[in-house]
Amino acid sequence: MKMKIEPLNDKVVIKPLEPEEVTASGIVLPDTVDQEKPMQGEVVAVGPGKRQDNGEVAPMSVAVGDKVLFTKYAPDEVEIDKEEYLVIEEDKILGIVRD
Repeated sequence: MKMKIEPLNDKVVIKPLEPEEVTASGIVLPDTVDQEKPMQGEVVAVGPGKRQDNGEVAPMSVAVGDKVLFTKYAPDEVEIDKEEYLVIEEDKILGIVRD
C-alpha cells in the first residue's frame, strides 16, 4: 500500500530531479562539482494555501506536475516508502520551469 501525503497550509511536496551531468555544449560534469545552483523538482502534492490575516485562504501558485526551481537549503527532506521527497513552503520556490 502506497502512503499518501497531504501537505498542510502553503507546503509543497517535491520529488527532486537529478541535476544534469552534461551541459548543453556536451561537457560532462564530474560528481565533485559543487551543485550550488538552484535545484529542480516535480511537484507531487500541494496544500490548500496559506491562511491570510482576514481568514481567507490564498490559492497556491503551483500545481501537481509543475517543475519548479528552489534553493538547495530551503526544503526539508523526508523519506516516504523508501523514496526521497522534499517539503517546502510555497514562498521558498523560486519559479516554475516551462518547457
